[in-house]
Amino acid sequence: MMAAAVVTPHLIDRLPPLRGRLTADAPLAGSTWFGVGGAAEVLFKPADRDDLAALLAGKPADVPVTVIGVGSNLLVRDGGIPGVVVRLGRAFAGIEVVDCTVTAGAAALDGNVAAVCLDAGVAGLEFLSGVPGTIGGALRMNAGAYGREMKDVTIAAEALDGRGNLHRLDLAGLGFGYRRCAVPGDWIFTRAVLRGEAGDPAAIAERIAAIRSAREETQPLRTRTGGSTFANPPGHKAWELIDQAGCRGLRRGGAMVSEKHCNFLINTGGATAADLEDLGEEVRRRVFESSGVRLEWEIRRIGVRAEGGRQ
Repeated sequence: MMAAAVVTPHLIDRLPPLRGRLTADAPLAGSTWFGVGGAAEVLFKPADRDDLAALLAGKPADVPVTVIGVGSNLLVRDGGIPGVVVRLGRAFAGIEVVDCTVTAGAAALDGNVAAVCLDAGVAGLEFLSGVPGTIGGALRMNAGAYGREMKDVTIAAEALDGRGNLHRLDLAGLGFGYRRCAVPGDWIFTRAVLRGEAGDPAAIAERIAAIRSAREETQPLRTRTGGSTFANPPGHKAWELIDQAGCRGLRRGGAMVSEKHCNFLINTGGATAADLEDLGEEVRRRVFESSGVRLEWEIRRIGVRAEGGRQ
């Protein structure tokens, strides 16, 4: 008699009842600006905050959870992402302005927040028009551009911890530093409260236009890229160190260091996530050899390398 086949249940079958959308083995490459990477073991788009809390409270303890936004500053490795990948949707994208206080969901696009503030005559948040991504990601990395960063405008934020408990954090509790915050990595931001000031809409519009023009002139925006690759080391600019190390235009497979701004990596067509990551590591090696400075990744790299490579 033949032995019965052992059927291993899919991870979806181990998750608690949820109201949002669950997708098994969901491709992620099309959801990232680089256009590369493997699949999510399970992709979850929660219906609302309570639905997200239900996942966190009810999932098995051995199941990891990874949050992604719009994939602007993200490199998903070719082997995909084990566990549950959470992508916040419309229920987390609201933006409300009362006087000069702005409440924005974690899935609200940074550029949309700037646009809503323009319409409301609220100044001080124009820099968000130059930050790709969402408010949740901006909180996580204390995103900044053109002279301001999130720590300058954030009043408070809300986040769910790894067990689904809601926390309200003031500015001190967020622990902002350069391109980081002190909130535990398994907490998921759900919204932020930001401070602006009354301003002239014409002046706000002029500032936003200037930021957009500067980005167009200096960054490879019309390519498949992931934004700034490395954080600026203390006392240095990353792009200058990369240029001085002779890395402008350097290639690895389908990946290339941008000729226009050499702190940007580009998928020229057909690049793998490994091409991009290995090119970045080669840039780090050459910069360290030429300057003694060790660049730190600003792009978030997640998942596993194909064929059992390093994580």
